[in-house]
Amino acid sequence: MTHPYQALPAHAFWHSAVAETGVLGLEQLWQPKFPIDADTPIATAGSCFAQHIGPALDARGYHWLQTEPTPPWLREAGAQRFNYGVFSCRTGNIYTPHMLLQWLRLAFEGGDTELWQANGRWYDPLRPCIEPEGFASKSELLDARAATLAGLRRAVRDAHVFVFTLGRTESWRNRQSGLEYALCPGTVAGAAFDPQAHEFHNAGYDALHADIAAALALMRAQTPELRVVLTVSPVPPVASASGQHVLTATSHAKALLRAVAGAVAAQDPAVDYFPAYEILTQPVARGMFFAPDMRRVVPEGVALVMRHFFAEQARVFGPPAPKKAEKSGRGRRKAAGRQMELICEEALLDAFAK
Repeated sequence: MTHPYQALPAHAFWHSAVAETGVLGLEQLWQPKFPIDADTPIATAGSCFAQHIGPALDARGYHWLQTEPTPPWLREAGAQRFNYGVFSCRTGNIYTPHMLLQWLRLAFEGGDTELWQANGRWYDPLRPCIEPEGFASKSELLDARAATLAGLRRAVRDAHVFVFTLGRTESWRNRQSGLEYALCPGTVAGAAFDPQAHEFHNAGYDALHADIAAALALMRAQTPELRVVLTVSPVPPVASASGQHVLTATSHAKALLRAVAGAVAAQDPAVDYFPAYEILTQPVARGMFFAPDMRRVVPEGVALVMRHFFAEQARVFGPPAPKKAEKSGRGRRKAAGRQMELICEEALLDAFAK
């Protein structure tokens, strides 16, 4: 008598697929749904870990969209400091599905938000660290935001694939307007914390799923054939305001984000899930790809994740085709293979640790 387990391949069993191979021998972790080749226009956005993806694609000669290019007067070090060449456009880190939806609504539906002012400088609550010293005037801030919204519209309309990395479930919002901030007011320059105006929010499964679904609908209204790759950041939050220990709060958040990403990918043939989170955080990795602070992913970890990405594409769809002639305006980064210093606003919260 036979049963289904007798017909399962080796990668379905923990002992043969994980324990015997070790982290460097893992194979077939991803069964990609659609091919991504060197000439596929790819847009990237998301939380801190997502900053690795665009440059890694670029270093391999892939068509990473840069729809808000670095101004010619900024050198490379200054460009990164001002968040150019980090994502496809200068949104800064987008930590939650709701914040992605918020950016897309501003880009395609319009609207205003509150702005922060302190000590004669202006700050954007959607990305308060985008200009390290703040903006000189309200009009300068609005012009900069308009440029990024235009870049986001171009990224969505020009991309064939949109890669988004989910990072957090916790956020701070305006009680009246519902505006979600990149960071808790009062932790960075620009606004004082006001418990009457600001509230903590920790999104549950239903809200996370609804926000992703709404974001997908907005993007597909512009680009019906757009395909999306979701990932979950392996980077833990610096702090949790949930009342839980930060370790259990992290486990709760990542489980929700992983569940939502998996569910959306299972329901939608044009959405895929790539397991960057599992590659680095499962027991087989033994924590070896994290720096001593147990948060930052070391370069070897990033390289391993991207190796799986390219290897699984090649396994399923064959070796990449020879690259076509370089497209004008592609914005190839100089020294694209170098290790980036991540820009992570929430790291500022570490200063408040007791």
